[in-house]
Order: sequence, then structure tokens, then C-alpha cells
Amino acid sequence: MDLRELLGELEQLGEENDATVKQKELKYLNITRDTGEFLAVLIKASAVRQALEVGTSNGYSTLWLASALPADGHVTTLEVSPHKIEQASQNFKRAKLDHKITVVQGDASDYLSKDGVQFDLIFLDADRSKYIEFARHVIARVRPGGLLICDNAVSHASEMEEFIRFLKNTGEFTTVTVPIGKGEFVACKSA
Repeated sequence: MDLRELLGELEQLGEENDATVKQKELKYLNITRDTGEFLAVLIKASAVRQALEVGTSNGYSTLWLASALPADGHVTTLEVSPHKIEQASQNFKRAKLDHKITVVQGDASDYLSKDGVQFDLIFLDADRSKYIEFARHVIARVRPGGLLICDNAVSHASEMEEFIRFLKNTGEFTTVTVPIGKGEFVACKSA
């Protein structure tokens, strides 16, 4: 299937699902198309090869990330819901991008607290209330010169306030909030 068609299908599915489903854990809460386009530009402009996404959902944002990466690029994406992982994995296969994506089921805090590879770009789009819990670990996982991007920086500014303040106070990042989609907080780690 053509990637643009699949993204369009997932956009419509996300809107319909989120308009009718009451339980938050069953909503997709996908990024907006302009956010996907913004992420793709950042990935290409920054020569990102290794990306980490926290919050896979049905894989819509993961597809934007993976499709923007070079041929040898890779996305690791974290998700707690087995149901969403199953849907996302099917979407990755349909897009023929599954070879560039590793899905890890589990809590982001557990994954981030382990010593591991640093990433060129980390995209946070999950339970914002937990960001402050793993802030130090996520900072350690961003390579020098790398990017940390958080969705919902405008739409849920109060929930992001403590995390953003913490990042700014480290002195390790140059930051900006970009009013695209639901608002993207972009932090570039000092090289």
C-alpha cells in the first residue's frame, strides 16, 4: 500500500475512533499531519539515523519517523498496550517499513533507566504525567547534538510545565515550542 494512502486511512480511523471511544487507553490520540511533516523535516535536516519514540499507539507517528529516515535508519518505539502493538505492527508491514522499526512492549521508565544506546532523536508522545519520572534517563539517552521532541506542548501545557522547566534548567538544551499541531516542544542537546 502507498504510504500516503495508509497515513490518510489512519488519520480518518484515528478521528473516528477518538470521537466515539470513551476510554482513554483505547483512544489513538495520534499526532496531526502537520506534526508528522514537521518531524520528517527535522529528521532529514538533522541527519537522524537512530530514533526512539515513547508511545506507539497504532503506529501513525512511527510511520512518519521511519519513512523520513535514511535506508540504514531505525526507530525503536515503546508501547504498553498489546492491542495497540498488534495494530501498529500490522500497519508497519502494510507500509513495508517494518524492517526499520523495533517495537518494545513495556514501561518507558524501565526501558530508559537501563544503560543503552543514545539516540539522534527522541519523540515523547505518551503519558505526560510520567515524563518527569524519567527525565534524567531520557536526557542521558539523547546524544550530544541530538533532539528531544515532545508532543502536546501547547494543548496540554500545564501537564508539560514541570518537565519542560526541568529540561531548561539543566543548561544542556537549546529549546523552543513550535505551534504546529498540538504544539511541539523541541530541545537540542549541546554537542
